[in-house]
Amino acid sequence: MLNPPTASLLRERFGLDKPILAMCHLPALPGRPRHDPVAGMDRIVDSLGHDLAILDEAGVDGFLFCNETDLPYQLTVGPEIPAAMAAAIGRLRSQIQRPFGVNVVWDPRASLAVARATGATFVREVFTGVYESDLGLMQPDFGSIGAYRTAIGAADVALFSNITPEFASSLGHRTIAERAQSAAFLGVDAILISGQITGMSIDLADIRAAKAAAPGTPVLANTGVRAETVAEILAVADGALVGTTLKAGGVTWNPVDRDRALRFMDAVRATRDRVPVS
Repeated sequence: MLNPPTASLLRERFGLDKPILAMCHLPALPGRPRHDPVAGMDRIVDSLGHDLAILDEAGVDGFLFCNETDLPYQLTVGPEIPAAMAAAIGRLRSQIQRPFGVNVVWDPRASLAVARATGATFVREVFTGVYESDLGLMQPDFGSIGAYRTAIGAADVALFSNITPEFASSLGHRTIAERAQSAAFLGVDAILISGQITGMSIDLADIRAAKAAAPGTPVLANTGVRAETVAEILAVADGALVGTTLKAGGVTWNPVDRDRALRFMDAVRATRDRVPVS
């Protein structure tokens, strides 16, 4: 059973325990190699609007807007990225009827800036630790990030911290349990456990280790959750972020597929019926 601090955070933000937060992947933004300058912002907004409508119909509990298509990723983005993301979300704001978050890969300050501008309730980022990654050395400065969050008036934006980031491995010898414990101590609001790359399954042992080490902090599955595995995962995790499995053909870059989204949420509801959730 969730302990009171964990339960209250998720209920406060999403209205229930064990929320399903669906990815809303923006097509490549201005300045990135895959961006379509001819179609411009209209294509980005149309694509987001399509996915939002289907995910809303399927009954997910929240959204996470992410510049997933901006390959290759950057550890620090230029001003054009958060500007474009905020503009796209702003144009669709009247259609967003569920809580949502923001993830500018892999730039925590940019994510917080977009969240503050758009009214997002959380951000997903890497806030703690040092990692060797395919993008170079990843070493977020959580102290300065926290100061920036306060300075821009975003203290109420929850920090969902990925402690096993994709495309990276932790430097040093601390275990997942030790990293989870210290992240919770330093003040993250939720801990995320990921697979090796986008769409890859997580190890339930990692979820269990993080939950045991940080019992007052929600621990969510961040990648690789499917309709066939969601019951098993929600039996352990406090919620899940879901993207690739909802896309046409199970391909990350494709639009959200209505049948896949409906089938996934049917599996979630069946799980919740078997194990009642507040």
